[in-house]
Amino acid sequence: MKADWDAARYDRVSDPQFEWGRRVVARLDPQPGERVLDLGCGTGRVTAEIATAVRGGLVVGFDRSSAMLAVARRTANASTASTWWVRGDGVRLPFASKFDAVFTTATLHWIADHAAVFAGIFDALRPGGRLVGQCGGGANLDRLYRRAAALMRTEPFAPWFSAWRNPWHFALPEPTHALLHRSGFVDVHASLESAPVTFDDGDAYAEFISCVCVRHHLERMPLELQAAFASALTEAASKDTPPYTLDYWRLNIDARRPSA
Repeated sequence: MKADWDAARYDRVSDPQFEWGRRVVARLDPQPGERVLDLGCGTGRVTAEIATAVRGGLVVGFDRSSAMLAVARRTANASTASTWWVRGDGVRLPFASKFDAVFTTATLHWIADHAAVFAGIFDALRPGGRLVGQCGGGANLDRLYRRAAALMRTEPFAPWFSAWRNPWHFALPEPTHALLHRSGFVDVHASLESAPVTFDDGDAYAEFISCVCVRHHLERMPLELQAAFASALTEAASKDTPPYTLDYWRLNIDARRPSA
């Protein structure tokens, strides 16, 4: 990825990610006094939910985006649990046996090397600690990305995509289950969940996909082509049933580091 996120814009449009995150927090069931790592904390909206629950504990919001962390720091609620913000790479976590839980949502699909990230999460957990997460998986956004791929082969867009490589990795439950076991986890569960998102109109759809789903496509092109690319995708989505719907699939992950 060449450019950082437009974090303020993401914070404004990312209600779907926030609502998914809140449901994963319910699975996590954070307890007072716990130490929790939020891997891929983004702008900290879900991190704040965890911090409220672990009063007397500690939450570390970890992200590789400096723009996301800047928004998280500005909006953090000082009245909740102690919260620290750390910038780093998810495949090189700088923690050893520090956390009762690692929480992650809408992040792992942006990391290609899941074996490395699971190994780092295992090391970051205390014995008996748990991993609770969710990310894009399986056929996530397949309709949108098939349309984008077709557009990328046409003029005037094609010259900007000669060296394109997909920046996402939508894993399946079976290989995820195997990787977690290989990393040393027990009580492993991985499953796919359909989570379509429908927007009120074309403007909301275009704003969301431009910020979240196809931002890596758009950043390669001049501004006038960015608008045309997003507009073509939005026009195609207007003919779907229901219109302006993204075919999201979420990969739910639960695992535990064995007790000492």
